[in-house]
Amino acid sequence: MLKTIIPALAASCALLFSVPVTANDWSPAEREFITQMETEHNIPRAKTEELLRQAQLSQPILDAISRPWEARPWHQYYPIFLTERRLQQGIEFWAKHEDTLARAEEKFGVPAEIIVAVLGVETFYGNVMGTHRVLDALYTLGFHYPPRQTFFRSELRQFILLATEENIDPTTIKGSYAGAMGYGQFISSSYRHYAVDFDGDGVRDLMGNVVDGIGSIANYFAEHRWQSNQPVAIPAWVGAETPVTELTAGRGQVLTHTVGELKAAGVKFITAMPDETRARLFAFEEADGSHSYWVGLPNFYAITRYNHSPLYAMAVYQLAQQLRAHR
Repeated sequence: MLKTIIPALAASCALLFSVPVTANDWSPAEREFITQMETEHNIPRAKTEELLRQAQLSQPILDAISRPWEARPWHQYYPIFLTERRLQQGIEFWAKHEDTLARAEEKFGVPAEIIVAVLGVETFYGNVMGTHRVLDALYTLGFHYPPRQTFFRSELRQFILLATEENIDPTTIKGSYAGAMGYGQFISSSYRHYAVDFDGDGVRDLMGNVVDGIGSIANYFAEHRWQSNQPVAIPAWVGAETPVTELTAGRGQVLTHTVGELKAAGVKFITAMPDETRARLFAFEEADGSHSYWVGLPNFYAITRYNHSPLYAMAVYQLAQQLRAHR
């Protein structure tokens, strides 16, 4: 009796958290999506309907997106990623895939340490690629998360197209709560546009092929104007008269000033970059309430094209520096 009760209870509990989409009476938004997939992308209506029926509305995904790591201050964020274990496994990963990383650096101009650091922050070098079905994540956020439903509905469209083009079963792929997947946690649109077949086997496989994962990250940065052999960020100091609030405010991660303008405003830092180089002052909150300051340069901005958080970009940069120093 106990053996039959326990599985029944487990199944009942699971239904509290994930609800399959079974209704044929689609919502207006779902009907519009199904029609668009057919009229704009030639995906048969029946195929999209079947996928949506298999998608599950997930409360854990809605909970996760409401508390992203990037909402934390720097002093709580960086200890997650800048650890001795992550450093040591990164060194081992670099040694194991040294030839592939060197080839990627030569082809795309992106340093091996940056590629390894991204892999370390994103998936612990391929060891943690996510536990949510991508289909569930994109359905849940695309139709049940109004703040960003337009973006995630678009990514669901891209995911269906990706699965069709790459002959991937869309019901089996797992990734992050935001629908990112594979070694480098590419969202569907990035997978379609920036993934490369780096081992020449005719398949762009970011879930099971580390060589493709390495090459695709390098290609992504190259496409987002990574500048070879140029710095990423520079430590800075400010004085009492420096208009820090004005200099650190602005739109997103855009480089709002130039090197020359920051110097003229009283920001102290050492660089050989020309005064006309785009730059921005970033403030990172420390545990004692003070701030550390860094001048972000075009390569820092390139990292924020991968993840829009300056905290993420700084964690990747500092892990990369540690990896390079311990090689």
